[in-house]
Amino acid sequence: MTRLPMKILLVAPSFDILGGQSIQASRIRKEMESVADVDMRFLPINPRLPGPLQWLKKIRYVRTAANFTHYFLLLLGGAARADVLHVFSASYWSYNFWALPAILVGRAFGKKVILNYRDGQCADHMRNWPSALPAVRLAHAVVTPSGFLVDVFAEFGIAAREIRNFIDVSRFQWRDRGPLRPVFMTNRILEPLYNVPCILRAFRRIQDRYPEASLTLAHDGPLRDSLEALTAELKLKNVRFLGRVPPAGIPQLYDDAEIYLTTPNIDCMPGSLLECMASGLPIVATHAGGIPYIVRDEETALLVPLDDDEAVADRCFRLLNDPELVRGLAARGREAVAGYAPERSRDQWVALYRELLR
Repeated sequence: MTRLPMKILLVAPSFDILGGQSIQASRIRKEMESVADVDMRFLPINPRLPGPLQWLKKIRYVRTAANFTHYFLLLLGGAARADVLHVFSASYWSYNFWALPAILVGRAFGKKVILNYRDGQCADHMRNWPSALPAVRLAHAVVTPSGFLVDVFAEFGIAAREIRNFIDVSRFQWRDRGPLRPVFMTNRILEPLYNVPCILRAFRRIQDRYPEASLTLAHDGPLRDSLEALTAELKLKNVRFLGRVPPAGIPQLYDDAEIYLTTPNIDCMPGSLLECMASGLPIVATHAGGIPYIVRDEETALLVPLDDDEAVADRCFRLLNDPELVRGLAARGREAVAGYAPERSRDQWVALYRELLR
């Protein structure tokens, strides 16, 4: 007897909101194309308004109301045709505007709902937002990409399960780096929780010792103007702000760099660390959120305390002066990233869909 396809509605950001969630949503969609009994449809949380209504985007508040109305109408139609709603979620207002309606609509239509929660601010959100925990408990399954969030949800009595983000390592060129040049990069969104000023302060210390050092910031965000001002204030040279870089352009940036820097105060499961390990690019990162669940200090990366630019610079000096340390980190990182193969996560998602629909 032929099994009917499971109809899955994936509710997630599109590439109009470039970041880790949109990238992982795209990868899941691509992997599901190879599964015969999965019919996955995609509903962006940020659907583009129809042409005649584009002018509404120019009016503050009206823009938000128009976007939400458009999304909600598409959600009603998509949920009616789906068996399972697979809902990506961040915290706070994003949760209230996009994930919460999807959970409620899914339950109202008698559909199975997966809340795929992906934000390192989870503990504060669950503790301080009245809408958070009641809606989480309405989901038939809560899934996170990191054991870190599994542990956070356990504190609130929620039995979440981990299905990892995954990576196609063939998109990245692994390079065996010998003695390093002082060439640095980061590609985190320029917003407060990622604490990019710490990178700039560390780079000031690095450039005092290596005047030729360079730093590339390959993303955009609300803090760009203030970060450019801080760059001028610190009298930094050879700093490039590239703005938004499409995913296809990121592998070459990793290949061009020698050391990757990321200094968030809050984080969940940054896919950029997997991409670095797939590229043989050594990592200096803060010991924030889910980062220690992905990399281990002195084994696959060098970790430092939060907001400690002196420690960041110190670890960079170690890498620049210890080729054996670099080779060891890269080799172990290459082994570790093999555990994030697409097939493993794809099969776990398919198994969960089937479990919910039995």
